[in-house]
Amino acid sequence: MNQKEFESVIKQPAKIRYEYFIKKVVDYEEVWGLFDGGWATAQDDDGIMLIPFFPKKDFAEYCAVNGWRNFKAKSIDLYDFIDKWLVGMKKDGVKPSIFPTNQDAVKVEIDPLLRDLNNQLENY
Repeated sequence: MNQKEFESVIKQPAKIRYEYFIKKVVDYEEVWGLFDGGWATAQDDDGIMLIPFFPKKDFAEYCAVNGWRNFKAKSIDLYDFIDKWLVGMKKDGVKPSIFPTNQDAVKVEIDPLLRDLNNQLENY
């Protein structure tokens, strides 16, 4: 990915970044998170734990600042993400934060995220 594409995508509204996330993680069959002895987490305004996920390594690294500055981008196999991560997160009451930037993120419920991923997978 070149710098122009990176800058263009990172400036998009959260909804457009969400759509980009769905397409890219299915294209490359991997999801990216931030890891440093454990996965990066955040909390929403209601105190719900969130785990941030990114479509590409570059976007994860971009968010490795402040409290996450020691975290490194780490990939997760898409099928493990679907079959293990999301199932476990739903059971634990943890929500995915999809493609956050240093300004905003898309907090989604797991069932719609699974539906969107599976719908995109049907195109391949």
